Amino acid sequence: MAYNDDDKPPTSNTGSTKGLVSIKPVKYFKDDAALTADTVTAEVEINATSSTTVREGLDLVAVLDVSGSMKGHRIESLKKAMTFVIMKLTPVDRLSIVTFSTDAARRTPLRSMTPAAQSELTALVGGLTAGGWTNIQAGLETGLAVIAGRVNTNARTANIFLLSDGEQKPGDARLVDPGKVSVYTFGFGKDTNHQLMSDIAKRSPGGTFSSVTDGSKVSLPFSQLLGGLLTVVAQDVELTLTPKTDEGDVDTIVVAPGTDYKTTTDAGVVTIAFGTLFAGEGRRVVITLTLKDVSRDTKRSKEYDAPLAEAQHSYTAQGRPRDPQLPQDIQIRRTSTPSQAPGASSKARQVQAEIARREHAEAIRQARLLADQGDLEKARYKLVDAQNALEDIVLDSLADGEMLVKSLRDELDELIRLMENEELYKARGRPYALASETSHGRQRYSARGGDEGKDVRLFATQRMDAYREQANNFEKDPSAPVPTADEDVKKEVAANPLASISNDLAYYLRNAIEALRAIERIIAPST
Repeated sequence: MAYNDDDKPPTSNTGSTKGLVSIKPVKYFKDDAALTADTVTAEVEINATSSTTVREGLDLVAVLDVSGSMKGHRIESLKKAMTFVIMKLTPVDRLSIVTFSTDAARRTPLRSMTPAAQSELTALVGGLTAGGWTNIQAGLETGLAVIAGRVNTNARTANIFLLSDGEQKPGDARLVDPGKVSVYTFGFGKDTNHQLMSDIAKRSPGGTFSSVTDGSKVSLPFSQLLGGLLTVVAQDVELTLTPKTDEGDVDTIVVAPGTDYKTTTDAGVVTIAFGTLFAGEGRRVVITLTLKDVSRDTKRSKEYDAPLAEAQHSYTAQGRPRDPQLPQDIQIRRTSTPSQAPGASSKARQVQAEIARREHAEAIRQARLLADQGDLEKARYKLVDAQNALEDIVLDSLADGEMLVKSLRDELDELIRLMENEELYKARGRPYALASETSHGRQRYSARGGDEGKDVRLFATQRMDAYREQANNFEKDPSAPVPTADEDVKKEVAANPLASISNDLAYYLRNAIEALRAIERIIAPST
């Protein structure tokens, strides 16, 4: 089905695309390596700018369950959440509403969110009624057809919000291929097929699954993802890792598990596709490099800086061609008297913490599998072991390190509580665990559905924090005005006037530093 009737939006807030995404200096688990055969674990981190003055236009299709089980509080909560979403959007952003029950229907084409369109869609949402079966497959297929039928796609990011509160009947939404469209799923209530909703999200690039418990406010998890989607600064983000196997010291390079993004290897070169990045988001990749034995190589000294690999990232923004950035060297000191891992440096401890976070996420997955098999006792023991492992994390007393450890502890505490009995686990523990897994794997915030006061804020951005407060205020007083995304940007710029130019400054500074290093390598005397 080809619609080809999407509104033509105004040009998004164009600007410089320099430095929107950058690579941090590579961190290593140990400070040096042996001259004999050895292994090196390193962390490569890419970060998106925190500035939102330049962003991609948002094309959002809300695919909403209006089956019979949504009657009462659930559909009223959904209506309020969609009203909040509509009020946040600007004319640069477009919204289409698709509903499904026994069948699916496109209620609106992709509309540019002018004041008139906002009024029309608010009225449409207010008139939604519930009845019929739960054909999630038809809803998802219709939502994807809306995106596939777009005419205006330049500098725009396509996304789907899919909310359901029940078991799918008829069809199987797992059979639907989302292609390059990010699908963010929301499982509403204890009767949802949470595993299905998680599987749908994980099939899409960057999508996450969020759990919405009975009686809670849908506007809160909606606001968090909206806070990201209205700040997409780059698309098609890729990281390429090129080992120096011929001229360098490396035999192989392996990406550690725990990064749930498409990874390909071609002739030893590893490429990881991250898709979109929200303002303030980061992605951490842990790699293990095996080093050659050079202890008998007379051309090498007893101590030297060994070239291992290059890390290079690229992205598109504002419809411009993919822009490969300057490569980052991956190298380590090799010596006949290497120190023991982990290293004593702050960066080494940060790598240790990232490895621990991944082990923490794997423990949650294993505990969920045990609980699904009915062994809640073993599942809780697995989580207690993960709690004990957190005590071994040694970090500098920095706010982000302390927040990480606290968030991981809170996550485990809540999961252990939700695995007290079979009924509680099925209603709330399983969706909590699934949401945790997708959040850790995608390194992106998702609502876990725990107690509101214990919301785990891992990977949340500054805009998400602001939208959480706005959504809470909206729930208390829906008649109060809600600031638009444009007004949010103005507020951020007023708080940090240099943010809009800091990306360019940092970009040119990095280029200058790399040029000086290149000159130094050329003129440095050979050893």
